[in-house]
Amino acid sequence: MNRSELNKGDADKRGSRGFRRLRSVLIRANPRPLRTLAKISIAAAVCTSACIGLLVLYTAPANLPSFQAVRKGYSRSEAVLVDRHGEVIHELRVDRRGRRLDWVPLRDISPALQAAVIYAEDRQFYRHGGVSWTSLGGAIRGMFGRSNPRGASTITMQLVAKLDKDLRPQSRRRTVPQKLKQIAAAQTLEKRWSKAQILEAYLNLVTFRGELQGIAAASKGLFRKEPQGLDNVESLILAALVRSPNAEVDQVSSRARLLAEGMKLQTGPREILSKTNEVLTRPYLVLPQASLAPHVALRLLDASRAKRGVGPDRLVSTLDGALQEFASETLRRHLLSLKSQNMHDGAALVVDNKTGEVLAYVGNIGDRASARYVDGTQAMRQAGSTLKPFVYGLALEKHLLTAVSLLDDSPTDIPVMGGAYRPKNYDNVFHGIVTARTALASSLNVPAVKTLNLVGVESFVEELRRLGFNNLRPADFYGPSLALGSADITLWDLVGAYRALANNGVWSALRLSFGEEKGESRRILSAEASFLVADVLSDRESRSRTFSLESPLSTRFWTAVKTGTSKDMRDNWCVGYSDRYTVGVWAGNFSGEPMWNVSGITGAAPVWVEIMNWLHRDSPSAAPKPPSGVVERTVQIADIGRTRKEWFIRGTETAVVREAEVQTNFRIVYPAPETVIALDPDIPLEQQKVFFEATPEGNTLQWLLDGQQAGPAGAVLLWTPQRGKHTLALADSERHVYDSVTFEVRGSLAASAPEK
Repeated sequence: MNRSELNKGDADKRGSRGFRRLRSVLIRANPRPLRTLAKISIAAAVCTSACIGLLVLYTAPANLPSFQAVRKGYSRSEAVLVDRHGEVIHELRVDRRGRRLDWVPLRDISPALQAAVIYAEDRQFYRHGGVSWTSLGGAIRGMFGRSNPRGASTITMQLVAKLDKDLRPQSRRRTVPQKLKQIAAAQTLEKRWSKAQILEAYLNLVTFRGELQGIAAASKGLFRKEPQGLDNVESLILAALVRSPNAEVDQVSSRARLLAEGMKLQTGPREILSKTNEVLTRPYLVLPQASLAPHVALRLLDASRAKRGVGPDRLVSTLDGALQEFASETLRRHLLSLKSQNMHDGAALVVDNKTGEVLAYVGNIGDRASARYVDGTQAMRQAGSTLKPFVYGLALEKHLLTAVSLLDDSPTDIPVMGGAYRPKNYDNVFHGIVTARTALASSLNVPAVKTLNLVGVESFVEELRRLGFNNLRPADFYGPSLALGSADITLWDLVGAYRALANNGVWSALRLSFGEEKGESRRILSAEASFLVADVLSDRESRSRTFSLESPLSTRFWTAVKTGTSKDMRDNWCVGYSDRYTVGVWAGNFSGEPMWNVSGITGAAPVWVEIMNWLHRDSPSAAPKPPSGVVERTVQIADIGRTRKEWFIRGTETAVVREAEVQTNFRIVYPAPETVIALDPDIPLEQQKVFFEATPEGNTLQWLLDGQQAGPAGAVLLWTPQRGKHTLALADSERHVYDSVTFEVRGSLAASAPEK
């Protein structure tokens, strides 16, 4: 093979323009036989080479790093996310300047590629000491001869230029001092590195095509295979690209064909042309080695950049790779099975109750999602019935309800600004008088709204904010509908709140990496109220009025769980906890489009129970132990002949619940719901009074103000106002609440009469 053909078009490997002009002038001025010119060229080459050799002896070598330093300093363009066990679960590009994958040892690079690159770039690689004086002389002679000048840079010389930025040309060509330093550096490198190390570093640092740097990126990006699997044709194409990474397809094919001829390979030109066309006319594709947690990778990368200013190439997460894969596949499979019912998107989150570490974080189902870059765990969606446990928990803690308090599940008009609000149950069926236990476990809507009225919307909003729901609007925006989930929340916040229930009412932030600060924990609900809520949410029998005894919520081990469905079936939720884990699942459409006949029990719950079963495949889940502040009593519900054992917060226990009394039309006459009372600063506080009035008069009920006894309700009660929002309830001696209102006291006090 004519070597000048291999070097054709490679201007950076030829002699200087001045020498080419000189050659042209000599040929035109003296048309003697070529052999005379050849003699002159050889003599000039020998003299020039000798001069270069002497100069090199006195040229200080570059400050070259060791092979180990180069290997250690090599950085990928991709960051890898590893799970808690050190296994790679996601690969994410973080450097847009070039595509670099893992460093590949020489033993893992195809021998065919090594041979092709050496033949194309430096045939004397294993025989020279960094500089091929024969090639250098030939290049100089080419400057004076008729033939095109050949390049003389060896693989070692090319490598030192990559290792030392001072050896890289500032313009199109290197200056003479730069070239001399490059030669000296190459000779120095050959003394310090082995040939294998030089070739290995070269193949990992050289650019093959476009932004594909290094043999790993080139092999995977162009041929979809590991470097050790490259065959002769693929190796010839890559070797042809080294000198001109962005050459046209026909140029690369022609150069590869000439290489094959020179190496005497039994490779036909058609095969080379076909393969070259195939790989260079399509977009390159570097498939990630793992793609299980894209949203976690982005989140941790952004956090690292914000903290350190740069992104690391290795991100360590709290995720469990096996669980992450199982949760992703379970969610994907279930959503695809309900695609015909217009359900396309979903998300799942699993956390460790004790530590708050996130074990699985599935933002969507990847390429089958309607919007693959949307993170469903952080998307704002309507809560549905998932907030009800916190309404009842607050009422239990304030002693406004017990688990056997009787609530009327019947049509009710609730005055709101602009009209009346009439809540309905999901199945449009009203169940009459029910206990608070049944109302919560069966997710009845009317009792939940009445319970919210007991605790007050403002108090409930503040409770939710303390539970980590950070995107709530003012209480006035929601009104009574907040009990039914009119607020927009995220799955992340919801799982964090349910984890607080699992941890006896103590909330702390969730963590995705071990480096995150744990932050302060705070008590939201009492341990007693949290225990009662958990006991209700785990009660299969009380749940059966809506969900039947056999449903996806009935696990073979102890769990407390709640489902939710938002208006028009736009969102499905299922969130619950065992003794060790809290699991939350959302299903719906990122576009907000309604699903068709899909509820929480059929949409999100099947995924939730599969994940829970997987988590407890080898271990049971025990019910929580009752705290010291709760007691168990046998309770008789009169008129229906039912007796059951029930848990009570100490001091609220009762032996009998009378159904008939609840039907009496006891109500609060004043203050009216949402009344605003203004203090007069010119009147001493002790002379300002607010009256509480109920009907019918002469009853045996009592007033409960913010959960505390305020006096009998048989006659008008005068109360000295205190600034703030308050909840006033009308209850019997066993604290069964028949009516309640919320009101607010505003205004400043006289300076002489400070508030006590």
